[in-house]
Amino acid sequence: MRIEFLKMQGLGNDFLVFDAPAGNPLDSRKLRALADRHTGVGFDQALMLEAPRDTGSRVFYRIFNSDGTEVEQCGNGARCIAALLYSRAPQLGRRLSMGSLGGMVHAQIREDGLVSVDMGVPNFDPSALPMVAPGGGTLAEASSYSLNLDGMDLEIGAVSMGNPHAVLRVPDVKSAPIARFGPSIESHARFPRRANVGFMQIVGRDHIRLRVYERGAGETLACGTGACAAVAVGRRLGLLDAEVKVDLPGGGAAVSWAAMGEHMWLTGPATTVFAGSIDI
Repeated sequence: MRIEFLKMQGLGNDFLVFDAPAGNPLDSRKLRALADRHTGVGFDQALMLEAPRDTGSRVFYRIFNSDGTEVEQCGNGARCIAALLYSRAPQLGRRLSMGSLGGMVHAQIREDGLVSVDMGVPNFDPSALPMVAPGGGTLAEASSYSLNLDGMDLEIGAVSMGNPHAVLRVPDVKSAPIARFGPSIESHARFPRRANVGFMQIVGRDHIRLRVYERGAGETLACGTGACAAVAVGRRLGLLDAEVKVDLPGGGAAVSWAAMGEHMWLTGPATTVFAGSIDI
């Protein structure tokens, strides 16, 4: 079977975007083959578009990491899908809603071409990630947690943005121990469904630098939900303001979060790189 696809990217976070094929013949093996950057198309995540499941929604999208696993949410992916839907039907307006496993996402295509998405309300309840207590069991909500890794205690923040995130503060993202701690925290026993791992350097109250080791994909050039998670953790600790510039290896995004309990917005570019087709 041949599928038509778009290769899209948001801040270097790259995606294979395609309409769901009849019968949905894709499985994790085929997705991993498509994700291979030497013998396939190459991507951080594949975004499969299906018919909407809710009234008022333009589409329902599913997200698959490069290792073939399906995940709940992807902020940069949502921005790319919103840009694609607007390009297909600009007459329907710049505001649109999209369904996903992580819930309904509302988006706006701005006059300057940037795309903003409502990422919902950050959820700090450990059971939402989930994150469990040492040895298993229920964990009380806190602004930070101690995570034991190879005999070392690390202080992390934890939050769900529709998907699970652990956030570490580091003095400098350039020298952050991504390769050492990223995989170990991602698959730590206290995260039964694994976790995305953010390494955050606070430059000022309105500016952070961030690198993210993504669950099922490794370190990526950008992570939209990771940017939101880092700002959420920083805001809860009283270290950040309501409007924050987030510098990622692939470029800059903006995160807006007025207060606890309010919705968070992510803004940045979304670009189509090329169109193609491939046999699966």
